[in-house]
Amino acid sequence: MKHKSYYGKSTDMIKRAVLPALLLLATAAFATPPKREFRGAWIQCVNGQFQGMSTQAMQQTLAYQLDELRKDGVNAIIFQVRPECDALYQSPYEPWSKFLTGEQGKAPSPYWEPLQWMIEQCHSRGMELHAWINPYRAKTKNTNKLAGNHIAVLHPERVFEYDGLYVLNPALQENREYICKVAADIVRRYDVDGLHIDDYFYPYPVAGKTIPDAREFRAFSNGIHDIGDWRRYNVDLFVKQLSDSVHSVKPWVKFGVSPFGIYRNQRSAPEVGSRTSGLQNYDDLYADVLKWVNNGWIDYCVPQLYWEIGNKAADYAELMNWWNKHAAGRPLYIGEDVERTVKHKDPANPNSHQLAAKRRLHDQLPNINGTVLWYAKAAVDNVGNYGTLMRTKYWNTPALQPLMPFIDDKAPSKPKKVKPVWTSDGYMLFWKAPKGKRWDDVAHKYVVYRFAANEHINLNDASKIQTITNQTYCKLPYADGKTRYVYVVTALDRMSNESQGVKKKVKL
Repeated sequence: MKHKSYYGKSTDMIKRAVLPALLLLATAAFATPPKREFRGAWIQCVNGQFQGMSTQAMQQTLAYQLDELRKDGVNAIIFQVRPECDALYQSPYEPWSKFLTGEQGKAPSPYWEPLQWMIEQCHSRGMELHAWINPYRAKTKNTNKLAGNHIAVLHPERVFEYDGLYVLNPALQENREYICKVAADIVRRYDVDGLHIDDYFYPYPVAGKTIPDAREFRAFSNGIHDIGDWRRYNVDLFVKQLSDSVHSVKPWVKFGVSPFGIYRNQRSAPEVGSRTSGLQNYDDLYADVLKWVNNGWIDYCVPQLYWEIGNKAADYAELMNWWNKHAAGRPLYIGEDVERTVKHKDPANPNSHQLAAKRRLHDQLPNINGTVLWYAKAAVDNVGNYGTLMRTKYWNTPALQPLMPFIDDKAPSKPKKVKPVWTSDGYMLFWKAPKGKRWDDVAHKYVVYRFAANEHINLNDASKIQTITNQTYCKLPYADGKTRYVYVVTALDRMSNESQGVKKKVKL
């Protein structure tokens, strides 16, 4: 006999009635964007999109991109500032980039520093700015003339040529020290939120080409007998040294790496490899990314998963699950190719491209904390309606940055003296910064929430966020003064630890 409920219905009947409701609630909760998520976009210069542009034209282009990306929900920009041992800022060590002015070593006119300008522009929009450098690449294939103060001109013995590239030899300690000096200079002089390197370590292999480092291997192999192990050792030394260099200058600056999307194939490493058959970080680029994650040498990892779901050599779904399983020791974000995502059909729904399917995978995998779009302009151009879908559906509420408790886990004090005030610019909500002495307890940004008068105050509900700002005020949307609301203001420190909220009732 079936058990009866108090209302005379069987437990089976209750399950049939309740389960659909629970599933509906779970789906609704699932669809709500998370409050904390890294939503990045790469803005590259090495493709020549800014080369020879006037200062005004480049600023207008970048400002437009930032405005559109902010509408799309982006909260961090990864901006390329050193593509080939050159600079999109005033460097004491390296020449101005040809990808800025068209000629390496030539300063922009009218003078400006794109890095400093981008920091100011991003921060004013509530975005982070991560300075992206290519550590080893000294010359791209299409660069024919180097400036007199370029490292390859000053020290040609520290560079090797490979398939038209110049590469700073990773085996040389002086090269590691040089790159770290350049990176530390950026971190010291500019208010960057992160220092970012990409997937160029030892060069991508080309058939018939050999890396010319046999002499260095013979001279100082450090007792390592396999040249592959020795190359990985060289890169390990560099990554650890760069991490230490960044954090010794400013502990709050996040050091991130964006490796190629395959660590190892299963046929190379049956126990740890993915079911893929492409180029491998470990074996081909000599980058032991999992070691860096597991040893805490990097603060975040952004594998470049630029393929589609169902790709025969590198299936997106397979790699998402692999990274989620193996690289959870540090915040994990996924590098997404905008154009390829909208080019390919969803295998389960041929009437749709793959954005929806990819977003479902993101939601289902607990260790994936964000996305970085490759590349910014494709999202801005709204290829395949990608940007519209992000701003109206997937990133339609603001998001705070993921926490990094291994750097700092203590929240700042809450804001003080929250008060609405009429000004010549309209009705404004003002507050004062809380007291703080050290970098890890000073308020860096603020979050402003709005709730209906009788609504439960839930600061985990990202849909209630009105703005994330570095200012100590925000404008209130005054209508007729007849509707009551409760505003809550919290403080964020450099690592996005959030203070308790301060409530203020207002009539709008």
